[in-house]
Amino acid sequence: MTVLEQPGAYHLSPPPGWRPQLDPAPLLPDAEPHRMLGTDAAAGLDPALLTRLYRELVRGRRYNEQATALTKQGRLAVYPSSTGQEAAQVAAALVLEERDWLFPSYRDTLAAVARGLDPVEVLSLLRGDWHSGYDPRATRVAPLCTPLATQLPHAVGLAHAARLKGDDVVALALVGDGGTSEGDFHEALNFAAVWRIPVVFLVQNNGFAISVPLAKQSAAPSLAHKAVGYGMPGRLVDGNDAAAVHQVLQEAVRRARRGGGPTLVEAVTYRVEAHTNADDATRYRTDDEVQAWRAHDPIALMERELRSRGLLDDAGVREAAAGAEELAAGLRARMNQDPELRPDDLFAQVYAEETVQLAEQRTRLAEELAEELAADEAARQDGAQHDGDQHDGARTEGAHGAEGATR
Repeated sequence: MTVLEQPGAYHLSPPPGWRPQLDPAPLLPDAEPHRMLGTDAAAGLDPALLTRLYRELVRGRRYNEQATALTKQGRLAVYPSSTGQEAAQVAAALVLEERDWLFPSYRDTLAAVARGLDPVEVLSLLRGDWHSGYDPRATRVAPLCTPLATQLPHAVGLAHAARLKGDDVVALALVGDGGTSEGDFHEALNFAAVWRIPVVFLVQNNGFAISVPLAKQSAAPSLAHKAVGYGMPGRLVDGNDAAAVHQVLQEAVRRARRGGGPTLVEAVTYRVEAHTNADDATRYRTDDEVQAWRAHDPIALMERELRSRGLLDDAGVREAAAGAEELAAGLRARMNQDPELRPDDLFAQVYAEETVQLAEQRTRLAEELAEELAADEAARQDGAQHDGDQHDGARTEGAHGAEGATR
């Protein structure tokens, strides 16, 4: 019994300040992940939406394959494949209005591409090129975030600022299961719930934070259950069911837009490939586990649904594959072109107004590059002179040899 529960104790006017949410039941997620494909509920789904989801899934899979190949060719420094997770990312991109914002993590390249970004620009950061590779303001897609969960407070801040300005904007922030163990996750969800900010959090639970399984990260019944502690609804959905993810996210976005506050959605999925091309996944999981998830492939689930409803045939499959191959060919051709690197870009757009220190660094780099260029030119001239002297010596020796032969 607490002090406030003692007989005759002073009570604040309802609701008590120490108990902001009296009934947690509406916030609790379902016991099992929500599914649509292969169920009776799928009959009411929009055929055009299903067809578009399928095409984007096929494009996304091919994009993953091509980007992974580019790492092996040295054209990408690193690539975190999302093979097996395409459904959650595609659904996240398609559920947003043009005015909304997407906040991706480093693995969410497909979400950015499905949102309409240039496929090459999406890979710029992973290539080691400057800044994010695309204009976040123009695209309304935040830079791919490599630090875990730091994009979540950014999403909350942007959505809060938009609401203060009167802009009808919803932010959708993506994060992995490992990111839920970060302090930024707690801060973002707590702030969003207290202020009822129009933001949706999508956790792609792919089973591992690199090599650490979820069971060693959280003892909660599900990650969606964490929502209850913050005072927001938690939704649990089959992350390989693109239609189900789209439906759940759409409901959450609409709720946020009409002032209902944030929602935490957990999409249960699986990372079929390694964490990145630098990871050896065989050290912490079995082939049997991977194959079991391959049997629940998001593309196969969608294709089965479309074929059963007469919305897809072999010709449609070939057409989707051809479109995906066209995307891969364009990506391959452009990524095989060496970028034009300008060292001066190191100092561009770092600050709104260039600082004294940055100006000094810019000048110092320019001087060092000029010195290197001058040294290279001097070495080239010395080499040319040396080659000329050798050529003259060989010609003189040849002339003497000819003169001796004549004698």
